[in-house]
Amino acid sequence: MSAVSARLPVFPWDRLEPFKATAAAHPDGIVDLSVGTPVDPVPELIRGALRDAADSPGYPTVWGTPALRDALTGWCARRLGATGLEHTNVLPVVGSKELVAWLPTQLGLGDGDRVAFPRLAYPTYEVGARLAGAEPVVYDRPEDLDPRGLRLLWLNSPSNPTGRVLDRDELRATVAWAREHGVLIFSDECYLELGWEADPVSVLHPDICGGSYEGIVAVHSLSKRSNLAGYRAAFLAGDPAVLGELLTIRKHGGMIVPAPVQAATVAALGDDAHVAEQRERYAARRSALRGALEASGFRIEHSEASLYLWATRDEPCWDTVGDLSRRGVLVAPGDFYGPAGDRYVRVAFTATDERVAEAVRRLG
Repeated sequence: MSAVSARLPVFPWDRLEPFKATAAAHPDGIVDLSVGTPVDPVPELIRGALRDAADSPGYPTVWGTPALRDALTGWCARRLGATGLEHTNVLPVVGSKELVAWLPTQLGLGDGDRVAFPRLAYPTYEVGARLAGAEPVVYDRPEDLDPRGLRLLWLNSPSNPTGRVLDRDELRATVAWAREHGVLIFSDECYLELGWEADPVSVLHPDICGGSYEGIVAVHSLSKRSNLAGYRAAFLAGDPAVLGELLTIRKHGGMIVPAPVQAATVAALGDDAHVAEQRERYAARRSALRGALEASGFRIEHSEASLYLWATRDEPCWDTVGDLSRRGVLVAPGDFYGPAGDRYVRVAFTATDERVAEAVRRLG
C-alpha cells in the first residue's frame, strides 16, 4: 500500500506547538491569534433552525433541499449581484476546506496536470494538487502562467493570509485569460463579506463574468460571517456543467451536508443583521490590534479585508513568533503560506474582546 501522505508537506500547525506551549505558560494565559477560529456565539436564529431540524432520521440529499438551493441562489443574487442563477448553479459542500483539498481529485486531475494558486496562499490549495498527483504551480499574476497543462486556477480574494483584494480590472483580465486558454477558475471568496478598506467583488458579478458562468465557480463559507466553523457549512456557485459533474461524484461518495446544518444554512443566509453585528465586533478588534502592532514597530501590508493583519518587523517570521510567544501571544508564521511570507506573521483578530485587549496591553 502506498502512503498518500508521503506526497504532502508536514502539517504546518504541528510546527507551532512548541511556541503555543510557551505562550500558554504566560501567567495571564495565552492570547491565541494564530488559527483564526471564530469565538463568538452562533446567532440564536441559526441555533433555533438547527434545533427545529434535529429530528432528521432520514438521509439528506447531496444537492440539498429545495429550500437550501433557493437560499443559495437568493443570497448570491442579493449579495454578489449574480444574475439568472438556477438550482443547477449551486451545490452545498461539507465545509470549504474539504472541497479545496479534494477538488482536483474529483475533477479527475493527475499526473501531467497543473494546478495554480497565488504565491502567498492557503496551504490546502497545494495539498489538493498533491493529493491528486497533479503539479502545484504558484503565480504572482495569472496571465504570466504557462497555460500548457494548466487545468485549474485558484483565485483568492480577499486573500488568506494577506487580506489583499483583487480589483475589478484584475478579475476581469484573469477571467478573460482563463477562458481564452480553457482553464477552469475556482475563486475562493470565503472572506468576501469582510472588506474593511476595500469592497470585494465576486467573479460571479456580471461586470466580471459578463453574465456567463462558463468556466468559473465561486467558493463561499459560513464559518466566518456567521460563526459556523463548527457546522461545516459552505457552498459552490457558478458553472452548471462543473457543478453537475461534482454533484454526480459527491452522490457516489456520500459527501452530504447534514440535514440540520442545511436548515441552519437557510436561516443564516436569510438574515443580514447578525452578519452586520459580527462585522462590528471584528472591526473593533482589528482597529485595536492594528494600532498596537504599529505602535510596537510592526508594518502592516495589504490587510484591507479578511480576518487577519499581515504584519512584519523585517525579520525572520519565526523570530517574531518566538518573541510574541514569550509575551503569551501566539501568531501564525508567514512561511506557512509560502516562502514569500518568511518575514511576515499573520495575526488573526478572532479572539474575544477580553483577549484582544490583553494582547494590546502586552504589545504595549
